[in-house]
Amino acid sequence: MSPLAKFRLGLGLLVLCLLQVPASAGVPRAAGNYQIVSTGQDRCYDVAGPVLPCPAPGLPLSGQNAQHPGKAASYRVEANNLVVDEITGLMWAKTPSAPMTFKELASYARASRLGGYDDWRVPTIKELYSLIDYRGGYTGDPATSRPYIDTKYFDFAYGDGKGLGDAAHGRRPIDVQEWSATPYVGKTMGRDDTVFGVNFADGRIKGYPVMDPANRMQTPNRLAVRLVRGNPYGQNAFKARPDVVEDHATGLMWQRKNDGTAKSWSAALSYCTHLSLAGYSDWRLPHAKELHSLVDYNRIPAIDPLFQLSDQTAYLWSSTTHLEGPPPAQEQGRAFSQTGELAVYAAIGKAQGFMEVPPGSGQRRWLDVHGAGAMRSDPKTASPGSFPEGFGPQGDDIRGHNYVLCVRDLR
Repeated sequence: MSPLAKFRLGLGLLVLCLLQVPASAGVPRAAGNYQIVSTGQDRCYDVAGPVLPCPAPGLPLSGQNAQHPGKAASYRVEANNLVVDEITGLMWAKTPSAPMTFKELASYARASRLGGYDDWRVPTIKELYSLIDYRGGYTGDPATSRPYIDTKYFDFAYGDGKGLGDAAHGRRPIDVQEWSATPYVGKTMGRDDTVFGVNFADGRIKGYPVMDPANRMQTPNRLAVRLVRGNPYGQNAFKARPDVVEDHATGLMWQRKNDGTAKSWSAALSYCTHLSLAGYSDWRLPHAKELHSLVDYNRIPAIDPLFQLSDQTAYLWSSTTHLEGPPPAQEQGRAFSQTGELAVYAAIGKAQGFMEVPPGSGQRRWLDVHGAGAMRSDPKTASPGSFPEGFGPQGDDIRGHNYVLCVRDLR
C-alpha cells in the first residue's frame, strides 16, 4: 500500500472514531429532534447594506431573516467551563483548544475529562454551525469587529497575525478556524484531503485541508477544536411529496424543485414571499441555519436526491445578511465594501474559486476551493458575469444570482 493510500485509510478510521456518539448523561433530548437555533439576526437590511425598517409583508425586501427568526438561542453556563444549549440539548466546552492537527483530535477528545465527563467528542459541522451568531461582523480590524459567536457564553479570541494568510505574509486575525469531525467527500484544490470547519471570526463554513496551505502543504494544518457531548444532532427525517419535502426532524416543509432561474437576493425574497405551492401560501426564503439543515455532507451535490435541482452546481440563497465590512483603510474602494451588502448562501455544488495552479505559474483556472457544503456569501446586487476571475485571495466564485428553495413551517 502506498504512503498516500495509508494516510487516507488512517484518515477514514480517524473520522469514524470522531463521529462515534455515546449516550450522554445530563444532556437529555428526544431522538431525531433536530431543533434549529435562530441566527440571532434582529435587523433588516437594504441591498446596498444600510439597516432599514423591516418591510411589511408583500413589500420589496420583506421576508428577511429578522422577520422569521425561529427559536432564539438559549444557553446556560455551568461549572467547569461548560455551556449547555437549551435548544439543541448539546453541552459544549466554553473554551476551544489550542491548535492541533486533525490526526490529534480523536485522542484529545477521548482523554478529556472536562466537568467530570468522559464522553466528549469532536462536533459535526451541523453541531458546530448551530452556534453561529449572525449579529457578528468582521471589519478587518478586531477592535471594531464582533465575533460570530455569543461571547457572553463562549470564549473567543482573534488571531494576533497581521498578514494575508499565506506563507509569505503570515496569518491573519481571522485565521482562528475550528475543526469539525465532518470530512469532505471530495478534494479541494483538486488534490487535498479536507475537513469542514467553522470560522467564528468571519462567519463562514469552509473546507480546510488536513495539510497546511500556509506552509505549502509541507506540515499538518493546525486548528482549534471546541468539544461537545450529547445526543446526535443534525439528522433529517425527510418524507417526499409530489411538490414538497417534509422534514419531520426540523419541523420544516421545503419546496422540492427549484424553478430553474437564478435570482438576485431581492428577487429571491420576493419569489418565496409570493409563492403558492401545494396549497400553501406562507412560504419564505430560509435563514442560514434553516438552509444549512438541508446540506448533506455525504454527497456531491451536497443535498439529498429527493430534492430536484435544475443545476447540480447550484448555490442556494438564504435570507440572512452577512455583516462583513466596511474594509480596512488599505482596501477602501474595493467591490461590495459596505456592511450589510452581502447575503449568506449554501454551496450545494462545489464551492469554486479562480486559482493560480501551480502557484507562481501565471496559469489560473476554476477549482473546488472550499467544498460542496460551504456556507459563503455573495453581494446582493452583483450581476452574473461581473467577477469572471472571482474575488479575494482564493478567487471566490461570485455569481450574484443564485437559486432558491423556499421553506415554510410544517404544522
